[in-house]
Amino acid sequence: MSEPGPRRRALVLAICCMSLLIVSLDTTALNVALPSMRRELHASVAGLQWTIDAYTLTLASLLMLAGATADRIGRRRVFTAGLVLFTAGSVLCSLAPGLGWLIAFRVVQAVGGSMLNPVAMSIITNTFTDPRERARAIGAWGGVVGLSMAAGPLVGGLLVDTVGWRAVFWLNLPVGLLALALTLRYVPESRADRPRRPDPVGQLLVVALLGSVTYGIIEAPAAGWTSPTVLGCAAVAAAALAALLRYERRHREPLIDPRFFGSAPFSGAVVIAVCSFAALSGFLFLNTLYLQDVRGLDALHAGLWMLPMAALTFLVAPLSGRLVGSRGPRLPLLAAGLAMGASGVLFALAPPGSGTALLFTGYVLFGLGFGLVNAPITNTAVSGMPRAQAGVAAAVASTSRQTGTALGVAVTGAVLAAGLTGAPFAEAARPAWWILAGCGFAVLVVGAATSGPWARATAERTARTLAAPEAAAGATPAARS
Repeated sequence: MSEPGPRRRALVLAICCMSLLIVSLDTTALNVALPSMRRELHASVAGLQWTIDAYTLTLASLLMLAGATADRIGRRRVFTAGLVLFTAGSVLCSLAPGLGWLIAFRVVQAVGGSMLNPVAMSIITNTFTDPRERARAIGAWGGVVGLSMAAGPLVGGLLVDTVGWRAVFWLNLPVGLLALALTLRYVPESRADRPRRPDPVGQLLVVALLGSVTYGIIEAPAAGWTSPTVLGCAAVAAAALAALLRYERRHREPLIDPRFFGSAPFSGAVVIAVCSFAALSGFLFLNTLYLQDVRGLDALHAGLWMLPMAALTFLVAPLSGRLVGSRGPRLPLLAAGLAMGASGVLFALAPPGSGTALLFTGYVLFGLGFGLVNAPITNTAVSGMPRAQAGVAAAVASTSRQTGTALGVAVTGAVLAAGLTGAPFAEAARPAWWILAGCGFAVLVVGAATSGPWARATAERTARTLAAPEAAAGATPAARS
């Protein structure tokens, strides 16, 4: 099939961004609804954590499988199935009769969501073949996260205050149906020339690793850090990690190709994704409870408080994409880590009942940092990799994001729950803010270490290593479309 024209490429980008919008909008809007859900469903802090982490854990566990499957059977086919399942899961969530059912339906939603983001990124990668155009497209993609952060709390807060928290899930229905219709009409089918075979053992080990770590962290405040449950989770996680590393090195076509991590920029992108999205999810989780439970704001006004952060993310993300395309990822990564770390320090040191100016500054700093970080993560993850493996590379980056999201909610929620037993909210949350500040500064340090000449040399060596088997098999580096 011939290369799509500029208008067709722009339309494909818009459709892919719509899929990201419903996935991101669902998360940001749901955060504002947490206090209302806690009251109606009589949920504990751990219960609220599971409404988020059941979703993000499922996403993190299945993203690489979805990316590899899309490379094998067709990206549009998997993308379409994801839209159908995610939209149906949203409807089920809105009808959930209790907390257990809501968590189960969030898993259904996440199975569909796992087929959207990495596959959409793979579609973008194979549609925008010019590196500069691809960087700009990824910058626009990152801007959608900012849009969801701006619209999610506001629309979600309005719906919670006027209709109820169940209406938050209705947001996905019109967008999902429109994206589905446009996908069937305009998105071309594509797949990899040499798709990798399924790796069920690797998939099960990933699920065991992520699930045991997150479950242990969430349940530790209630069960105790030295309880048999938590120690058992630690043992399962350690065994799963050791088995995964051993098995994937020997598997001919592994779920997670260890050779990818020979590239310092790719490895750095994975670490930065985990840290930055852990900071984001922890930031939203803490602020939602603080604004509504401590300051006594309703859901809509709590959403308005987060508008400065969301607006900065929305405005800065496209600029970050242009900077990555013209000057590389180093500058955006350093600025992002500095801003996010400074925001965490500001909230950690803020006295209880801090004034408007201090909170506003903290939100602006975090929005600036997060807006800068997303484009470098995605572009670094897929740049230099053979296009035939674009789906898997993009899925690893997306998995890192969702892993960070799950860990951010798990860790900050666990720290908060442990502190609330004998201290007011502001004091209980202070250690969690220091953890989020550390995540921001980790982005700064890792970004500096993995964006220089040495790091680029490792990326070039890794690209040659990955391309060699394809050349030997007579495969072309481009994917069929």
